[in-house]
Amino acid sequence: MRLTILGGGGFRVPLVYGALLGDRAEGRVSHVTLYDEDPARLTAMSRVLRDQAAAAAAHGPAGDGPAVDAPAVTATGDLDEALRGADFVFSAIRVGGLEGRAADERIALAEGVLGQETVGAGGIAYGLRTVPVAREIARRIARTAPEAWVINFTNPAGLVTEAMAEELGERVIGICDSPVGLGRRIARLLGARPQDAWIDYVGLNHLGWVRGLRIGGRDELPRLLADTEALESFEEGRLFGAEWLRSLGAIPNEYLHYYYFNRDTVRAYQEAKQTRGAFLRDQQRGFYAEADRAGAPAGAALAAWDRTRAEREATYMAENREVAGVGERDGSDLESGGYEKVALALMRAIARDERATLILNVRNGSTLSVLDAEAVIEVPCLVDANGAHPVGVAQLPLHAVGLVTAVKAVEREILAAAASGSRADAVRAFALHPLVDSVGVARRLLDGYAAEHPGLAYLR
Repeated sequence: MRLTILGGGGFRVPLVYGALLGDRAEGRVSHVTLYDEDPARLTAMSRVLRDQAAAAAAHGPAGDGPAVDAPAVTATGDLDEALRGADFVFSAIRVGGLEGRAADERIALAEGVLGQETVGAGGIAYGLRTVPVAREIARRIARTAPEAWVINFTNPAGLVTEAMAEELGERVIGICDSPVGLGRRIARLLGARPQDAWIDYVGLNHLGWVRGLRIGGRDELPRLLADTEALESFEEGRLFGAEWLRSLGAIPNEYLHYYYFNRDTVRAYQEAKQTRGAFLRDQQRGFYAEADRAGAPAGAALAAWDRTRAEREATYMAENREVAGVGERDGSDLESGGYEKVALALMRAIARDERATLILNVRNGSTLSVLDAEAVIEVPCLVDANGAHPVGVAQLPLHAVGLVTAVKAVEREILAAAASGSRADAVRAFALHPLVDSVGVARRLLDGYAAEHPGLAYLR
């Protein structure tokens, strides 16, 4: 199989390649094409992957043998060349780069609202400049690689998946590591292997809740909710607190902390020395410079990536943890949700008909009655050679319905603005978001973002 990675110079690419190195089954990915508009990033990331392949050839993907044949890697700045012959396309682009993310945060915080990259004003700004690009990529895929399946990790993942589905239909599926990591932590706390648990999870991307976790047909989540010590022993439990989780009767996705503790979080971000986007921008500049250094010894690029990733994971949602008063992340929380493993499981299920159950971003159909059929939601899906099929779920409680429908309405305004170029549609997207709640602020936000981002010049 041939895999194309859009945003192939991006920082998370080695996670995907590492997962491929561990796949030894017949019909595995044999060739990876990296596509990126930045030649320096492509060069640096190619060196990291070369180091990974060398390590796998010598010692096996986990360093403990046996050796494996690594997928061949090519890099290109030509999108059509990258897409030709692809069986799967993994999309992980960042329109505007980390410089754009830092600006999104700064402009929002100056207005006293959240600027996180997928939530609130920052997510809207990111969506407005990403959707037109994602739509064009989807058209290019439909024309150049019409049989390819597209796995979208580009944020805001649900919104971008919905935009690409306008061109690609069911052949684009969105993934996220947040619900995977949350479900894994809960299952282990309850003494079960994650693969043996059924996770009742429903919502939108970065706006979902675990409402049950069935082990052997029995829902064990009430047992966890009754145990304060156990509840506050993992990351989401510490973020939200046992009392609030029991009030909800569910475990929210970590991103709901921005909604439930919004004022506290905005204040913490305003007082921080540096926003998350600015931190990652500076950190990754250092990484790419080191990985691209001529004459560096073998393995140096991979070592630089490992150090950078460890620091990145350790500082994740630091301001939210400060608000919750929970300090640094525990070692058990540093394990990623494993979006690269989800991507590999998804490819296996489709290419080999190895049926799997995965939490994915897919079209709603009739799954949630409060949303229309085309709305992309995040729910458990059964995956086979014909794609991902959402599993029927119980309807949301009213408090969740309010958030889900409000945020989906905002996403629809972003899609409309990106199609029409209408400033009025864009203002509505900002003004209707629960974390903006002011038409005046919405207009100033749009003015600020339009002045900062050339990619928003289409709005008039």
